Amino acid sequence: MKLWQKVVLALALTAPVFGLAACGKSADSKVVKVGIMSNDKEIWQDIQKRLKKQDVNIKLVEFTDYNTPNQALNDGDVQLNSFQTVSFMDTWNQKHKQTITSVGNTYIGPMRAYSSSLKSLDGLKKGDKVSVPNDASNEGRALQLLEQYGLIKLKSGVATPTVRDITDNKLDLKFAELDAAQTARSLKDVAASIVNNDIAAAANLNPKDAIYVEKITAKSKPYLNVIAAKSPKDKSNKTYKKIVKAYQTDATAKLLKKYYKNSTEPAWNYKF
Repeated sequence: MKLWQKVVLALALTAPVFGLAACGKSADSKVVKVGIMSNDKEIWQDIQKRLKKQDVNIKLVEFTDYNTPNQALNDGDVQLNSFQTVSFMDTWNQKHKQTITSVGNTYIGPMRAYSSSLKSLDGLKKGDKVSVPNDASNEGRALQLLEQYGLIKLKSGVATPTVRDITDNKLDLKFAELDAAQTARSLKDVAASIVNNDIAAAANLNPKDAIYVEKITAKSKPYLNVIAAKSPKDKSNKTYKKIVKAYQTDATAKLLKKYYKNSTEPAWNYKF
């Protein structure tokens, strides 16, 4: 084989390799995978569209439960997620010995009590069953809602109480501890269910039909929802900052009111 033929052959063999490497680098450096709950899809699609004009490309990865988004973040399957409260994040970090970190607030949505048979929590009778989320953060929040209403009393000083921390339960209420995603589906099987705001939205529950709404006070700060990244160092990531900035806009606030039917408040400027 002549020398010029050898050179041409070598270039032909190596060019595709260089091309693939370049394409791979470009894709990895420009696409940020963001884990979201399915009911937030329309909100994040609008943010996705606006960010594209800034040359920031995000890929939305949808989840339907609270169990997997943080593990996906920790494993590197997504670079950010947006589904959890500060309290949920802190509890998850403690349990799994991780350092998942908030990079920006999104919204705050009070928990609500729903029922297919009652008009008010006053209608609960002795021995009735109430469903609550079973993860530490949301179960504690649901029980505190019931304490706000005066149905139970909880042991003081416990940040994330469970049913074992109930000190007074005059109606002898029974509790069905369920995955948060299942609370809305349990309405036919219980007298009342305490449902997270995003789960209620995904189940098409009308917030106006709630029989009680959690009161938002200064103590509610741990229940701010956040955009989270894997570690504290990610707070300085310029691309992540652009994503947070795109979220914290009037355009997003309008979409939150639309899709959550006025049941949430933008949290980036929330005054407690």
